[in-house]
Amino acid sequence: MNKAREFDQTVAAELKALLGERVSTSPAVREHHGKDESYFPHALPDAVVFAKSTEEVRDIVNICRAHRVPIIPYGVGTSLEGHVLAVQGGVCIDLSQMNQVLAVHESDLDAVVQAGVTRKQLNEHIKHTGLFFPVDPGADATLGGMAATRASGTNAVRYGTMRENVLALKVVLADGRVIRTSRRAKKSAAGYDLTRLFVGSEGTLGIITEVTVRLYPVQEAMSAAVCAFATVDGCTNTVIQTIQAGVPIARCDLVCDITIDAINKYKKTGYRVAPTVFFEFHGSKASVIEQAETVQAIARENGGMDFVWATKPEERTQLWQARHDAYFACLQIRPGTRAVSTDVCVPISRLAECVRETMADVKNFINPVPILGHIGDGNFHLVLLVDPNKPEETALAKQFNKRVVERALKMDGTCTGEHGVGMGKIGSMTLELGEDVVGIMSDIKRLFDPHGLMNPGKVVPSR
Repeated sequence: MNKAREFDQTVAAELKALLGERVSTSPAVREHHGKDESYFPHALPDAVVFAKSTEEVRDIVNICRAHRVPIIPYGVGTSLEGHVLAVQGGVCIDLSQMNQVLAVHESDLDAVVQAGVTRKQLNEHIKHTGLFFPVDPGADATLGGMAATRASGTNAVRYGTMRENVLALKVVLADGRVIRTSRRAKKSAAGYDLTRLFVGSEGTLGIITEVTVRLYPVQEAMSAAVCAFATVDGCTNTVIQTIQAGVPIARCDLVCDITIDAINKYKKTGYRVAPTVFFEFHGSKASVIEQAETVQAIARENGGMDFVWATKPEERTQLWQARHDAYFACLQIRPGTRAVSTDVCVPISRLAECVRETMADVKNFINPVPILGHIGDGNFHLVLLVDPNKPEETALAKQFNKRVVERALKMDGTCTGEHGVGMGKIGSMTLELGEDVVGIMSDIKRLFDPHGLMNPGKVVPSR
């Protein structure tokens, strides 16, 4: 009996006995769960199941393990490196219905949520407390997915990434065991740090079903600003000098003139078409004014042309929504294309050099190349637009991407600051860390997942 027939008759029947109508093998549902925002070809699972509890996830995993069927966790499908693609078929576990905020501990500044809770949902749930969750990758991603990919975003320069903001996880392992990696204490020296091991594991070691996250007080004052510069060098030098001056800036993002023009057309905004930095300042009213004045002075010395301020909450939201929509705005530069996205990060002292060399390199690409990034922590992206029906364009973009990665690694940077490895960066991992380190990761993978069922084809080479 072939694998597909066995799956249809046995696995699907057992899953339907467990979940009823929350099991789907329809082409439309499978197609929806077999694609993400990456440029990779769609790879559909054999079935999609919608879990509502950790216990259901455990039972699904037990069924799949018994039949040696791959398991792919799914949040909302916003990944950029093929994380959710079912490259070997199997069962996609959609966690979006696990969307309960289980506990908010206001005095301890933390919350416990199911994996399908999104960052916006959590912040809406706790807004009456005067607290907020800061990690903001742009998309309204699930917290389980954000933990699995070690996500970050615009606030990382001040508040850190998911690595710093996850206190504990509940995880279903490949053998069906359910573990909690830590307690809620803000620090612990109790053995191996399994929380950090699963943060960034991308579903290859187990399925995250609950996340305990840090919360922060909403600051007394917040203000945002957009400043245009004559050159990208002016942008990067301003940011480097701001960080080195010890200004506790909350957000600091770069968009080039190509990107800001795309934003204007997509969002009907009127920003000056020039290399631009989006800033945000948090603190007391006095400290926010002091931070802003310091950054304005630094910007002026580096060719900053104007500051457009947004102090009201709705104005700040509109400003940052424009920045968050930059990726989709850039796709409209060449309608019908898909994006091969870079995602490198370098030490802040090498940022200007890396951006300068990269911009010179991509001048001869087949179409304009937008650049954007969270440059407060040295992270930037290029959006290489390719026609999915022309493989030669994708090949060319991947060559450019490889050069960007190699350039970042020569500057002691990393091949991915926030997108994760998925399928797209597996080769770059060896360049960055060496065969021995990748080999150790493969050993860890085999220990947790001896049959290679947990999101196969991601992070480390498949056996």
